[in-house]
Amino acid sequence: MVSKFVFSALLLFSVYTLAQNAKTANKVLMGGKPVHTYAKLPMVNKTAPKFTLTDVTMKDKTLESYKGKYMILNIFPSVDTGVCSASVRHFNEDVANLPNTVVLCISKDLPFAQKRFCGAEGIKNVEMLSDFRSDFGKTYGVEITDSVMKGLLSRAVVVIDPSGKIVYEEQVADISHEPNYEAAIKAVKN
Repeated sequence: MVSKFVFSALLLFSVYTLAQNAKTANKVLMGGKPVHTYAKLPMVNKTAPKFTLTDVTMKDKTLESYKGKYMILNIFPSVDTGVCSASVRHFNEDVANLPNTVVLCISKDLPFAQKRFCGAEGIKNVEMLSDFRSDFGKTYGVEITDSVMKGLLSRAVVVIDPSGKIVYEEQVADISHEPNYEAAIKAVKN
């Protein structure tokens, strides 16, 4: 009798969990084909969720590490792809002229690969951070939950003001497209 009750409770919990995940999952495209992320991005005017990521020297960096600055979170699947590397290069050029602003380029790439890329490309104005050992992808809703890209991060941009509030967010509708750089930069200038 108890085992039937436990089984029924587990079944109900599983159905409930699937239903909740379906409500919060976000659909984006990858080359025109639908894929899903863990959830939607955190909303504008909300406090940015805390995170801990790893820099290219294998040290932890947190949201608090950048307190008092504008943060542009440039989130993408892998620096080893054309569109992702283009976004890093683009923000590297743009951020040089922005006072009190840091661009954090976030992917699941290992810090060694991120460091190698920056050295080869002469990237000096952005910080590369890895989500290889944290829950950033789930916390920010950008972890891809299906397809061959499962476990990687989708392409998104989040701008956080010096007080820690989100002032701009963009979940790029198709991962194979670049983000709206101008809108992200405008959010810092406003």
